[in-house]
Amino acid sequence: MEAKALRSYWQWRNYPPGHDGGGARADAEVLLNTPGRQLLASLCGVEEDVLARALPSWGQEDSKLSSGKDGVPAAAWRTGGAVVGPVAFGCRLCAARRTGTVLRVVRYVPRWERVCVRHRRWLLDADADQPLEYLDVRDLPEVVTAQRRWAGVARRAVRAGTEPERVFALAQAVVVRWWEQALHWEREALWPRRLHQVAGGNAGTDLERWRIVGRDAVVFPEVVAVAEALLDPAMAELAWRASGGTRPRARGGDDPFCHRLGERMDRDWLGPLIAVDYGGPLSGWRGSIVRARRVGGPPGWRDDPWHLKREQQPATMAGQLRVLAAETQAGGSGTRWRATVSAEHLFHITQLLDEAREELVQLRGVQSGTTAEVARTLPEHLSQSADLIDRAVLHTAAAAVATGVALEEVAQWSRLPAEELSEVLAVGQVDG
Repeated sequence: MEAKALRSYWQWRNYPPGHDGGGARADAEVLLNTPGRQLLASLCGVEEDVLARALPSWGQEDSKLSSGKDGVPAAAWRTGGAVVGPVAFGCRLCAARRTGTVLRVVRYVPRWERVCVRHRRWLLDADADQPLEYLDVRDLPEVVTAQRRWAGVARRAVRAGTEPERVFALAQAVVVRWWEQALHWEREALWPRRLHQVAGGNAGTDLERWRIVGRDAVVFPEVVAVAEALLDPAMAELAWRASGGTRPRARGGDDPFCHRLGERMDRDWLGPLIAVDYGGPLSGWRGSIVRARRVGGPPGWRDDPWHLKREQQPATMAGQLRVLAAETQAGGSGTRWRATVSAEHLFHITQLLDEAREELVQLRGVQSGTTAEVARTLPEHLSQSADLIDRAVLHTAAAAVATGVALEEVAQWSRLPAEELSEVLAVGQVDG
């Protein structure tokens, strides 16, 4: 039967979901009321209990289906991610092998099962407005191996009393944060090689889009490795000792936990970079592990190490592509900035802002004690934060001028006198 003829058997409560720029979504899902499910079972000659096992959305109700006359088969459109969970394209070769027909299929599949092991394909999210269904990972055996390793990591998570989904989400957030910083890592060689491989050999001038589309496949081996490491009791013990145990000490570039984690990522040089990265999901995990071993804290001190804050959740491919499309439509200002500003300037700006953020976070803990103590420490932290932000402003101004933006415009945006800004930039004392 043609799809149009088949759909006429149900009363539809809304229209199929589409992308913002037009076009039907591949992850469109259908919900049926009870008469609607009975009708489908009779049309295809399959028992309802079998369809319930085959279709994850089977049996789910919707407010739009509760209205109308009883006994009328009704249906409502929804997006798959809002109904069940992440939706990915299925492997067309596998579908053809089973059905004898080459057609597009979509599946509800978690992000740790995205490799078609038989055909060495990484199956992409189906909710994004982009033409690719998969990435070729035949030349990346480590990606396939990581999927096989994940089964053991998931079993270890269950034995540790936590849900594998939460472990994976935290590990992915940690690695994606590194991925966003990796453009400034001169010694990073694995990820660029993998990215060019999944891009067909060379990402070329479309590097920004390929960094979005290929991210999850490229970093997958490291995500599994981080999950494995964070579930290792020896790593938790190392994090505890590195913090100073019952006598807390500041984290330094020689932090043994970060050094060991870098080794487990096959990047001996990564440890010092992790050590000075404050405020991310890895720092949150470490803080929870350490606080759980210390006594005398306020209520709620023993928080969950696998809790991932909403603002730390990685952006999806669909969301990033929408942002990229908006930037391109607006003239590509974001892309030009990243392409023309030197890696050194970008690194300094990011580092200064992270340090300022960390100083502000610490303000929460200095507002208790004697009046004299708080009156001293609070202004100190505020002053340090302000100094870091001022330096970040100057680095940003220097980068903008270096890329050809007029000094007067930069002075206006940064609220600095043009003469003073010119003098600072002329002598190169941005951090002075």
